[in-house]
Amino acid sequence: MDDELPTYPAGLRLSERRVVVVGGGHVAQRRVPQLIAAGADVHVVSPQVTPAIEGLAGAGEVTWHERGFEDTDLDDTWYCIAATDDGAVNEQVSAAAEVRRVFCVRSDDGTRATAWTPATGRHDGVTVAVLGNREPQRSARIRDEIVEQLREGTIAARRQRDRTPGVVLVGGGPGDPELISIAGRKALMDADVVVADRLAPRELLGDLPADVELVDVAKLPRGRSAQQEEINRVIVERALAGKRVVRFKGGDSFVFGRGYEEVLACREAGVPVTVIPGISSPVGVPAVVGIPVTHRGVAHEFTVLSGHLPPGHPESLTHWPAVAQLTGTLVLMMAVENAPAIAAALLDGGRDPGTPVGVVCDGTMPAERTVLATLGTLAEELAAQDVRPPAIIVVGDVVAVAHPEHFADH
Repeated sequence: MDDELPTYPAGLRLSERRVVVVGGGHVAQRRVPQLIAAGADVHVVSPQVTPAIEGLAGAGEVTWHERGFEDTDLDDTWYCIAATDDGAVNEQVSAAAEVRRVFCVRSDDGTRATAWTPATGRHDGVTVAVLGNREPQRSARIRDEIVEQLREGTIAARRQRDRTPGVVLVGGGPGDPELISIAGRKALMDADVVVADRLAPRELLGDLPADVELVDVAKLPRGRSAQQEEINRVIVERALAGKRVVRFKGGDSFVFGRGYEEVLACREAGVPVTVIPGISSPVGVPAVVGIPVTHRGVAHEFTVLSGHLPPGHPESLTHWPAVAQLTGTLVLMMAVENAPAIAAALLDGGRDPGTPVGVVCDGTMPAERTVLATLGTLAEELAAQDVRPPAIIVVGDVVAVAHPEHFADH
C-alpha cells in the first residue's frame, strides 16, 4: 500500500453490525467503548482482557471470545481492529480482513492497515475527526482546538439554538467557569431566558447571545420565601410564553439550591422541566484545594449540612447532638455566620476540640484561600482571618491528612 496516498474520510454507521477487536489490552480498552457508543455488535477475541473489558463482557455490552484469533472470526464482519502486541497475529488479522474485504485498523503498523482511527471529538451534534498522517498527538491537539472553538462559539458553524419551550435547571459548579459541564454550557447558550443566581459562574453570562434575556435573582424581592416564589413565577411565566428558560445556579441545583421547589412549580403549571447536574460545592471545593472528604482508614462517611440556622433554632431540622457523635467528615454550607455556635454544639455533643477544621473561602475563584483551625479555635480564627461568605467548612481528620504540617500533633 502506498503510504503517501491520502486517506478517504468517511463516517461509518456501525449500529447492530459486527465489529471484531482482536486483543484485550489497553489499546482495545480505549477503542471498545467508542464502538459500543456507536451501537456496534462488538466481539473481542483474546485469551486475556483487561478488567474493564471483562466488566463490559460481564454486563453483556460486548462478546468476549476467550481464545486466540481465527480467520473465521472475521466472517460477516464489517470492521475490525488488530490490537495485539504480537505482530504476527496482527498480520494474520490483516490478511484475513483483506481476503474478506473488511477494513482493518492496526495498532502496531499503520502502513499495513487499510483504515486509520482518527482523533475524534463531539459537540452539539457535530463529530470532529482529524487524521494527521499517523501523527496521533498532533491530530489530538487539532481536534481539541476545534472542539473548544465549537464550544465557545468562535467557529461560526453552530446549529440553530434549541428553541423548545420549557425550563432547564443547570448546576454551574462551584464558581470557576471551566468547571461547568459541557451539557450545562450548551443549555446555557441555547436559552432564550437565563435566571441566574449570584453564585453561578458569572463569567459565562458574558458569553450569552445578545438576544438572551438575563434575569438577575439578586434584584428580585428580598426575603427567602418571597424571592423563591418570584423565581418560580418568572420561570413558569416565561416558559408558558414559549421561551426556553435556563435556571442557572452555583453548585448543584438539588444540594441546598431549592431546585426541587422549582421542579414542583413547573410540574404544577404543566411546564416541561429537565435537570443538568453540576459539581456540588461541598465536594468540589474541598477537592480543588486538596482536601478529600473521605480517606481510607480516616473517614468512612461524610455528611453535608446547612448552617444557615444555628443549633437550637426552632426551625432547624438538624439534630446537632447526633451530628456531634458522628466520626466522619462534616461539610458545612452557608455556615460562616453560625460557625461559632455550631462548633460549640459539636463540642457540647462530645466532639474533640482538637478536631481539624478547614475553611475554604471563595472556592475555585481568584480570591480563594484556606483557613485552618480546630473546633476549639474556629470562632477565634474566623474573626482573626476576617472570613466572609461564601465559604465551605470541612470538619474532620481529613483536613489533617491534607495539611499534616499544620496538625503535626494531631
